[in-house]
Amino acid sequence: MACSTCTFLHLADVHLGYDRYDSPERSKDFFLAFRDVVRRYAIQDPVDFVLIAGDLFEHRQIQPGVLNQAQIVLRELQQAGIPVLAIEGNHDNRPYGVKTSWLRYLADHGELILLEPEAGEEGLELRPWAGGRGGYLDLPCGVRVIGSQWYGSAAPRSIEQLAAAIRRLPPGPERVVLMFHHGLEGQIARYQGALRYKDLLPLREAGVGYLALGHIHKSYSEGGWIFNPGSLEANSTAEWDFQRGAYRVRWGDGPPQAELVQDYHQRPRRRLYLEAKGRETPEQIAAAAIALAKGSRFQESEMEPMVELRLVGQVGFAKHELDSRALQCQIQQLTGALLVLFRFEANTLELGSAALSLEEEGQRLQIEEKIYRDLLSSHAHYRKRSEELARLLLDLKEKVLDGQGESEVYAHLRGAFDAPHRCREWGAED
Repeated sequence: MACSTCTFLHLADVHLGYDRYDSPERSKDFFLAFRDVVRRYAIQDPVDFVLIAGDLFEHRQIQPGVLNQAQIVLRELQQAGIPVLAIEGNHDNRPYGVKTSWLRYLADHGELILLEPEAGEEGLELRPWAGGRGGYLDLPCGVRVIGSQWYGSAAPRSIEQLAAAIRRLPPGPERVVLMFHHGLEGQIARYQGALRYKDLLPLREAGVGYLALGHIHKSYSEGGWIFNPGSLEANSTAEWDFQRGAYRVRWGDGPPQAELVQDYHQRPRRRLYLEAKGRETPEQIAAAAIALAKGSRFQESEMEPMVELRLVGQVGFAKHELDSRALQCQIQQLTGALLVLFRFEANTLELGSAALSLEEEGQRLQIEEKIYRDLLSSHAHYRKRSEELARLLLDLKEKVLDGQGESEVYAHLRGAFDAPHRCREWGAED
């Protein structure tokens, strides 16, 4: 017999109370994003339930205004008759030695359903939700939702225990959702402790058909059953380019169909790059930054944008010699930005001077050519042409430093390899 279609909204990493940059307006963005996405995709187009897969709050200890923000949105859902099921993430879980958390407070006051496994004789134990506590809940739409906690480095072992606990559950709906706050490897760089796909397979084998993840602030899905929506807002400039949003899921007879929705309140962002060549003074860099901001077109928006200015390349002065604070203020006034963030990523040249003498420049080129030649000579394919290839590499480097585009550099490189005999002699066929 075909089961009815169930619809739900999967959120994670809301981070209410975000306070980086000491900007009340920026903190408010996180509340407005939460409220807007719920109104648009859960209330105006009603869903059966809403999931929050960890990190509703930015901090374990929150201010009254932040609690009020959560209650405003949760009460709107309550008035619409839409249950909210949540788990704790690493940001909002209870501190060590403390028996409660703000999520538990909201659950005790009936504003959300906090699903938590318990410690039992056989490892983790899942009890049916009742009286405000429990590890799983069978919903009228024909879906079983199971909760978990933040396990940190113990996640792989906890997955085995969760899978065993799921197998011990009494018969219920065939469609099973598990909320789990952890990340999958290969999604973002420099993330330690990510889970491998095979680490999650015991959950699949135990019957989980939709694994609702959180923790990583970038949206991704894997295998048709693992889904992570990403954070609603960017928590840092490093996350500006991440795809993010919420999953609006329809689940009928077949596999779950998850659509990433992104049309809700989000602060506009713009990144500017200024490349220093090493010969400019701090005053010239500041003037160039102002000119860059003036020449950049900002999309019209009701909201003030966030602007990031990155100084890259090489400079011949110390970082403190550039009055970055004054520069930020000038760009803010010029662009009408909410915040201007300055990133000094340029390398500082030694000797306190950006200009090299002709003799020094010649010595540098000789040294670089020798290094390239030695490296090429160590490879059997390139040994015969090491001198010619070394000069080619130097030439390509200079073109890049002179600001030539990728197409021009590629055309030059392609021209160097056009002759068939060169391809054979240089080992390109290998």
